[in-house]
Amino acid sequence: MRNVVFVLPFVTEGALKFVSGTANVPGVRLGVLAQDPADKLPPSIKDRLAGHWQVQNAFDARQIAEGVQGIAEQMGPIDRLIGSLEPLQEPLAEVRAALGLPGMSPEVARNFRDKAVMKTIFESKGVPCARHRLAHRREEALDFLADVGLPVVVKPPAGACSVDTFRLETQGDLDAYLARMAAEGGPVLFEEFLRGEEHSLDAVTVNGRMVWYSISKYWPSPLTVMENPWMQWCVLSPRHVDVPAYASIRETGENAVRALGLTTGLTHMEWFQRPDGSVAVSEIGARPPGAHFMTLLSHAHDVDFHGAWAKLMVDDTFEVPERKYAVGAAYLRGAGTGRVKAVHGIAEANAEIGSLVVEARLPTPGQQQGNAYDGVGFVMLRHEDTDLVAQALRRAVEILRVELE
Repeated sequence: MRNVVFVLPFVTEGALKFVSGTANVPGVRLGVLAQDPADKLPPSIKDRLAGHWQVQNAFDARQIAEGVQGIAEQMGPIDRLIGSLEPLQEPLAEVRAALGLPGMSPEVARNFRDKAVMKTIFESKGVPCARHRLAHRREEALDFLADVGLPVVVKPPAGACSVDTFRLETQGDLDAYLARMAAEGGPVLFEEFLRGEEHSLDAVTVNGRMVWYSISKYWPSPLTVMENPWMQWCVLSPRHVDVPAYASIRETGENAVRALGLTTGLTHMEWFQRPDGSVAVSEIGARPPGAHFMTLLSHAHDVDFHGAWAKLMVDDTFEVPERKYAVGAAYLRGAGTGRVKAVHGIAEANAEIGSLVVEARLPTPGQQQGNAYDGVGFVMLRHEDTDLVAQALRRAVEILRVELE
């Protein structure tokens, strides 16, 4: 038996899939460290826990360490400490190092988390990426702009999911952002704006070797989606990824993971294919992807990828599954802000593409839209034919319309 502590800052549907997957790994006794009380967990998980510890801030390394020691008093010595969120990776690594637990080291975690450090390493190792500059002052930003010109992308060094990421296209955009930067303080990562089609590469590395990967294509890019809160968008993951068209990014992805020092784990990499066919890495995280990608991967392979990730984290092993389908998701959002009033086009969409739907969560009246890039609902499709899935995804975002109050 292995005693595993899962750090769960908040009880959400997505996070619970990872907790459940960990509980289902054979030979695991599970403890949960969370900001929420144990009573907030569903009985299917709560009844299986061997330990629980509540903290005020589950992202704080000191509180995590104290919680792990508290759980150890409940269930015995801890063998693994894991968590699925990107902001957790550095504090988890610090606690592992302090307690002598296996897993990603603090240095490697920082390489993945700090995007300025990441791109500096990429440049030194020959991994193609956007030109960049970590600017603490206005003068540093202007010096970088003198080299690359507009447009540029600005983001926090340790950001994720395109949050607080902006494209500056005009001198007015730049002046306004520099004023904001002066008021809020730095540092800010300035990057060359990469042109081309944006994709992601999800990959499993075991003992320094990439043993599995998946490719996904965005329509349109996540940054464009964040800039246009009304815009519905899609992601498509083709059935066949071991093809010559992806040979370059497979090699680049493996080189990127190796350069940052990860030995074993799941990574999510954003990358661009330029108009000339060359590739460039935007950034990479040492954690599972968001936006329901793990559920999509489960549908593509008929395997629980949340559980597969958990087994990778606990046992350092990964059983490569057969890829059976192309999959994709259409993310639904309304124009404006407020609560959902109605969803139009359901009957038409069901008649036209309903046979391809494997999972759906349609927005419900009264639901708050918020500003999440994955919207207020989704429709997931799959089929053996990639082109058929692609066509159906486009129809889904054309037909379905979310009306807000």
